[in-house]
Amino acid sequence: MPEETTLRFAVVQSTMRHDPTNADELRAGGAELRDFMRQAAAAGARLVHFTEGAICFPSKSIMSSLGPDEVGASDWTKAQWSVLQSELDQINALARELGIWVVIPSVHQLPEGRPHNSMYVVSDEGKVVARYDERTLSTTKVKWMYTPGKQPVTFDVDGFRFGLALGLDVLFPELFVEYDGLGADGVLVSYATHRVSGHEHIAVQARGCAVNNTSWISLAVPASPEAGLAAGVVDPRGEWVAQAPLDGSPALAVTDVHHAETTQVGREFRRRTRERINS
Repeated sequence: MPEETTLRFAVVQSTMRHDPTNADELRAGGAELRDFMRQAAAAGARLVHFTEGAICFPSKSIMSSLGPDEVGASDWTKAQWSVLQSELDQINALARELGIWVVIPSVHQLPEGRPHNSMYVVSDEGKVVARYDERTLSTTKVKWMYTPGKQPVTFDVDGFRFGLALGLDVLFPELFVEYDGLGADGVLVSYATHRVSGHEHIAVQARGCAVNNTSWISLAVPASPEAGLAAGVVDPRGEWVAQAPLDGSPALAVTDVHHAETTQVGREFRRRTRERINS
């Protein structure tokens, strides 16, 4: 692939909503994302990346079967699944209309048991072509809310390969090493802060993963001024090349990614070195 090949990329810092039992909240979340998709397409982006729980990041208290004052097993029958699906369907249709790819995290309902915390990859034809299910899961998520995923997922756009990471995946470098071995040019990380301060270390983790694997990292986070985080894209040398405002306002960051020579050279070096030290 020629070095000059580029892909215009957009990462979104959107409003966080927490109540999947509230149809109006779900509709508002979907409408905001579709507006950002239009902005991204107008800026020439081919791929748009959203944060964890972009339409809605369910609150453990709201979903608790024991009521909002005591956390227990989530009662997912309370969620407005048909409204959520309608919003996702509209996002798919708009992706086709605009001719762009979209990575949209959402809760994925299963026939039985707890749902997955997932990321959908929607093609420029408006079709869901891949789904990644969060593998790591916080203690709350795995104990009360979700079924963990089991495998990495990559997808290809215009000659670029991307891996997917969600939630606390960003804290586990081995997942990014795994994507390095799968030939990913970059990893799209969606991370929700849930209105908690002191998340600056997540940006450090993202930059470290970029440098360690000489890959692009996109970090999509909520619009949350107290979190100390901003959505953005990190290049293979660990430098921010685009960032949304640090004031936590909803915004879009757009940049061009390219096939960096350092990625291929670094990957080959890491492969040889691991073979040598593990032999």
